[in-house]
Amino acid sequence: MVSSSKHLIIIAGPTASGKTSVAVEVAKGLDCSIVSADSRQFYKELNIGSAKPSTEDMKGVPHYFVDFETVTNPISAGEFERICLDKLASLFQEKDHVVMVGGSGMFINAVAFGLDPLPHSKEIREKWNTIHQEKGLDYLLEILKVKDVTYYNQVDRSNPVRIIRALEVIDITNTTYSSQRKGKSVKRPFNVHYFVLKHERETLYKRINERVIKMMVEGLWNEAVSLEHFRNFQSLNTVGYKEIFHALDNNLSQAHAIQEIQKNTRRYAKRQLTWFRQVESAIWIKYKNEEKTVLEILKQIKG
Repeated sequence: MVSSSKHLIIIAGPTASGKTSVAVEVAKGLDCSIVSADSRQFYKELNIGSAKPSTEDMKGVPHYFVDFETVTNPISAGEFERICLDKLASLFQEKDHVVMVGGSGMFINAVAFGLDPLPHSKEIREKWNTIHQEKGLDYLLEILKVKDVTYYNQVDRSNPVRIIRALEVIDITNTTYSSQRKGKSVKRPFNVHYFVLKHERETLYKRINERVIKMMVEGLWNEAVSLEHFRNFQSLNTVGYKEIFHALDNNLSQAHAIQEIQKNTRRYAKRQLTWFRQVESAIWIKYKNEEKTVLEILKQIKG
């Protein structure tokens, strides 16, 4: 049964869209906590490359699921759904609102709507894992493109876990993965308000390019070097880290790495937007500045 008095406020959007600072101000306006649905900010080791908010950025607002796990113990969307729902149940005992912020659409949707009950086969999963180890991610992507071009165009193509999962389900069912992701919502005991921050493409790309430079100035290169022994874990096989590892492997410059990170981050942002466009209940908020954006979201919530 849905409690009309309990509200999960989702602040979603592509990377560099300003959602972290907007979420903090919305939470302050509602006097509530924030749960992070950023699948890289979960990990203690990833700081600069995950754009993890600092204590100063948090402005005294309690944050959950930031720095709560290590890269050696990756969290799946299903696991996040379970632990986040438990935390929300606890937080809703004290407050009527909780803000969720992030750009990881699958993790957000797992909590807001539930995950589709798709089949699993350990043997078939292991088969695709072996193929990935032997032939690489690009080979898997070519297979996925042939078998399910719809999902190929949606998926984070730097994420082998999701690609292998799709190929596993395709193998088991002999049909496309995308056709089985029905997106039927599970009833939650709270109301969901799903906001997505929107920028003009040129503006977003400029913000992305500037953020990448800022991260490098703050020490992203050295952070990646310090984490190189973790590079085979999924959380390090992502934009910002993998380009630096490639540069280190091939004796390429930091300038080259910056260009590659900027390019791949722009591509990632496009895939994030593709994901959020599929959320029928999403309310798109045109980002003008932080203050106006926060006021617009609070107005929508409070009526």
